[in-house]
Amino acid sequence: MPEAEKSVGLVSLQYHTIEEKIKFESGVEFGPITVAYETYGQLNEKKDNAILVIHALTGDAHAAGYRSETDTKPGWWDKLIGPDKAFDTNKYYVICTNILGGCSGTTGPSSINPETNQPYGTTFPVFTIEDTVRVQKKLLDYLGIESLYSVAGGSMGGMQAIQFVISYPEMVKSAILIATTSRLSPQAIAFNAVGRNSIISDPNWNGGNYYNSENKPDRGLSNARMIGHITYLCEEAMYNKFGRKLQNKDHYDFNFDVDFQVESYLQHQGQIFVDRFDANSYLYITKAVDYFDPEEKYGSLTNAFKNSSAKFLVISFDSDWLFPSYQSKEIVSALMNLSKDVSYCEIKSPCGHDAFLLEYDVQSKIIKSFLNDNIEEVKNE
Repeated sequence: MPEAEKSVGLVSLQYHTIEEKIKFESGVEFGPITVAYETYGQLNEKKDNAILVIHALTGDAHAAGYRSETDTKPGWWDKLIGPDKAFDTNKYYVICTNILGGCSGTTGPSSINPETNQPYGTTFPVFTIEDTVRVQKKLLDYLGIESLYSVAGGSMGGMQAIQFVISYPEMVKSAILIATTSRLSPQAIAFNAVGRNSIISDPNWNGGNYYNSENKPDRGLSNARMIGHITYLCEEAMYNKFGRKLQNKDHYDFNFDVDFQVESYLQHQGQIFVDRFDANSYLYITKAVDYFDPEEKYGSLTNAFKNSSAKFLVISFDSDWLFPSYQSKEIVSALMNLSKDVSYCEIKSPCGHDAFLLEYDVQSKIIKSFLNDNIEEVKNE
């Protein structure tokens, strides 16, 4: 473990099993469900300083710190979570879970079905963002947390934060929504569909029953990741990083091998992804994202947010074409129509959608100010 300034240090993955069955939006009752999670900081006596941080599509519960002394890579939001950082663990008790359907400790398609002693595979029920939030609420109940000082997330994590405010409006004091949307555009759904089709078309997918086979749908999953990764960048970022540079050569090969650096980069991203993620989890989670649409469910975003008394911080990035700024502005507009307390900031960045994982300095200042304002309000009550 490297010497990291203001790090939360060594952390461990914890588990809680929800024994009772939970009724999903589809009508299916499912359980038991084990939830993997990490915590940082201390829960105060009033249990009112908890912040739920929610990961994006292919993330996990390891949001900050290091898992071992030899670990060289900290959690995915380590620069924002820790002592004196945006999510200040001297003040807050920060929780991050691996979501329902994941493959990093929480029950998902790769988990063992206790009734068959075999992996669930595609017998795992299709779930929604609302179902993932319901599971997270069960974990908070177990931890004895009745109110959240804030709920925060980027991308799909932001969708879950939106749903948390909608499902449990009395519980959430503030929400931080970063590079997110209240519903996918047809273009974004199309990219997810192509990714899923890539996996399903891989002969080794075998209807989702590949866990006991030596041959996994690695090619399909790798291609799905490559497709997805293109949407996380933007034209400027790709041009600045790669241009039209060739990969370890000074002329075209005039065949179908890799010629350009950008091709090699995408291949690498696909290859390393298959080592850490499950193909079926990718199918289920992207489908849950596609289904998310509180405007359709509640008639309008205004209706969806009407019961919330939370303060909101909405952040977007000008180069994000997957979840462009206009989608964040739609959320802000709905909240303003209700006279809710909402702050909005569009950050200039050349990083595309991935900016929420890369643009730490400016996000840190904005988030820290937002949370500190809430602290002052609590003190003045």
